[in-house]
Amino acid sequence: MTIEFNAGKPSPARVYDYVLGGKDNFEADRAYADQVMQVFPEGSELAWANRRFMWRSVRFCAGQVDQIVDVGTGIPTSPNVAEVAAGVNPGVTVVGVDNDPVVLSHSRALVKGEGVHIVAGDVRETERVIADIASIVDWSRPVALVLIAVLHFVNDEEDPRRVVAAFRERLAPGSLLVISHATFEEVSKPTLDRIRKANTSSAAPLQLRPTKDIQALFDGVELLDPGVVDVHMWRPDDDSERRIDLRVVGGVGRIS
Repeated sequence: MTIEFNAGKPSPARVYDYVLGGKDNFEADRAYADQVMQVFPEGSELAWANRRFMWRSVRFCAGQVDQIVDVGTGIPTSPNVAEVAAGVNPGVTVVGVDNDPVVLSHSRALVKGEGVHIVAGDVRETERVIADIASIVDWSRPVALVLIAVLHFVNDEEDPRRVVAAFRERLAPGSLLVISHATFEEVSKPTLDRIRKANTSSAAPLQLRPTKDIQALFDGVELLDPGVVDVHMWRPDDDSERRIDLRVVGGVGRIS
């Protein structure tokens, strides 16, 4: 697929990289991130909580399956999905999919390994993504599908349930589904007002959803303990993290 590059338009992946302290971003990304951080200074802490959820969930997946498809892979800030997975299973195949040219360029340069593949694709064009990685992924065997902090950039018309369902049709028994997603439930009105203000100037506004809609993305999947919870509460390594007044919830399910 052809992907256009526009350094003047903020990219969710590059904004996330900047918030995490990375250097693979542009002035437009930094300006937008700084604007968001002015109204929501807890954003960096929340981004790190989501990142640590990725580490824990991917470690779990790599101990269960030897194929991981990471859609919306983002800038490969270390340790990235491929590095975390290889630390558990050196023979794992990891496919990273993204629609940002900078992500693709940096991932291909920095994410090394015989089993690592970086592919251009957009989560909203699900069937195309599936077709484009068909020569890499053996869908007849278990796959871990990782959708971390990507479905809240899919609007209601594009329908995240449609996206997940299209992938699920290809997932063999024993496959795993990893999702994290922002929610507006149990978030204070001042914080929601700040997020809505930031969204008005965003090229890719957050689609905050109720937790029941996020849980519904796991319909027909065995939701593993502890279910869909705030990301810092999913099998934490310690009790040092706290809930932040914008919630990102996540969970892992198994296809039976």
